[in-house]
Amino acid sequence: MNDMKQAEAQDFSLSDANALYDRGFAAHLGFEFVEWVADRAVLELEIQDWHLNLAGVLHGGIIATLLDIAGAAAGSYCPYPGRIRKAITLSMTTTFTGQASAGVVRAIGRRRAGGRRIFNSTVDIVDADERLLAIGEGTYRLRRGCEGPEGVPIDA
Repeated sequence: MNDMKQAEAQDFSLSDANALYDRGFAAHLGFEFVEWVADRAVLELEIQDWHLNLAGVLHGGIIATLLDIAGAAAGSYCPYPGRIRKAITLSMTTTFTGQASAGVVRAIGRRRAGGRRIFNSTVDIVDADERLLAIGEGTYRLRRGCEGPEGVPIDA
């Protein structure tokens, strides 16, 4: 790990960020990172018919998932190529404030506070006209080995 600490951190590209989430459950949603830097993550999702609930509006489960991913990502940015910081959700609250049935929604996550392993993030979900659709707050824990900015190898 000494070599990693001596290595110069590089900006983590958005294509790298999107590739990390191109597997498992997240791959089915169809969102993309449009910004990911220390303490901030922004995701966009173009609403598709299959994202809608029976009332024809964006399903609350999709919104909650975007809140969770943006909140965790805001506190787990890793600038080292080929490495990742993994976080798990300890608790999350969601308040739905509006509805959308078409267009693009954006999840804006901000790390607000925390220590070496546990952190808190807030997330706003807005539509293309910046109307607030949901507010979320989550508490997350970085997995063992992911406490430092260098994280762990992606496949570890």
